[in-house]
Amino acid sequence: MKTLYRSRTDRKIAGLCGGIGRTYGFDPGLVRIGFIAVGVFSCGTALLLYAAASVVLPKEPEWNGPPPREPFYS
Repeated sequence: MKTLYRSRTDRKIAGLCGGIGRTYGFDPGLVRIGFIAVGVFSCGTALLLYAAASVVLPKEPEWNGPPPREPFYS
C-alpha cells in the first residue's frame, strides 16, 4: 500500500501536488495544472481541500543515506 506524503523536494507551496505526483506516478506539473483547473471550476472549494490536506498529510520522511537507485527496466 502506498502512503501519501507531502514532498520535501518537489514543492511550490506545500508539496501536496508533488507528493501526489510521486505517489501515483504522475507528472507533478500536470497535477498542479489539474488542481488549478479544478480550483477555478469549484469556486474555491478545492482551495479549502488543499489547505486541509496540507495540514493533515505528513511530510515525507527525511533520507540521510545515499540516494535510492533507479530501477533497471529492460
